[in-house]
Amino acid sequence: MADLRTWVAGARPRTLPAAVVPVVVGSGVAFGYGKFSLWRAVLALLVALAMQVGVNYANDYSDGIRGTDETRVGPLRLVGSGLARPRQVLAAAIACFAVACAAGLVLAAVTSWWLVLLGAAAVAAAWFYTGGRRPYGYRALGELSVFAFFGLAAVAGTAYVQMQSVSWLPWAAAAAIGLLACALLVINNLRDIPTDSEAGKRTLAVVLGDQRTRLLYAGCILAPFCLALALAPARPLSLLALAALPLALAPLRQVRDGATGRSLIAALGQTGRLELAYGALLTLGLAVRF
Repeated sequence: MADLRTWVAGARPRTLPAAVVPVVVGSGVAFGYGKFSLWRAVLALLVALAMQVGVNYANDYSDGIRGTDETRVGPLRLVGSGLARPRQVLAAAIACFAVACAAGLVLAAVTSWWLVLLGAAAVAAAWFYTGGRRPYGYRALGELSVFAFFGLAAVAGTAYVQMQSVSWLPWAAAAAIGLLACALLVINNLRDIPTDSEAGKRTLAVVLGDQRTRLLYAGCILAPFCLALALAPARPLSLLALAALPLALAPLRQVRDGATGRSLIAALGQTGRLELAYGALLTLGLAVRF
């Protein structure tokens, strides 16, 4: 039986910035419009965190029973390592999705019932990333899903449940956050190109190849800073996000210099810290209006 520490490691805590940052940024937008709601923001954060952990466990289960995790060099996988039974990991994933759905239903009840459709789409996207007969994560569509759900939907959705409306501002901020979330997946899949290729898992990194995937990572890291500049006419303090640029240098250097395998695990953590710093600074910039 896996202990609590093992389950926490299996939840892949280094990926959690992808859940926290969009909610914080969306709440910053709402605060800037004078419509921030703490309890709605907390519920949105619960939805995002439960979905992130749920998709991590679901991927662990689906990849584990397919045997694609047997030689993985990345973070701990519960099923692939044999530390937990597949049905236990599946139950953990379902429990996380249930928590996300419960919190989401409360938000839908006080905002708009169309959010139920968005929630259903998010759960389906989480499961079919590596689950089902034709997982889209095996067909180079993972980054598109991450951009849509951990960028656009998460940021704009968080702003919407507090503001009851959405302007262009959260969409622009959402694009920046979505790209940083994609960077986490890109560097993860870059590390796994050899094992994914052997297992027949055609991620976008496998399709693009090593060098082009490294260029894609650089684009996902640098484009958000350009978007911060674009937000400046409406929210001048969004330029504060540029102060996070030095945190991008170390992972960019590792990826540029050809780091592979376990060397990229450190870069994954650095990318997560970059997203946290960028998100915090951008939130401050969006929350303050002149």
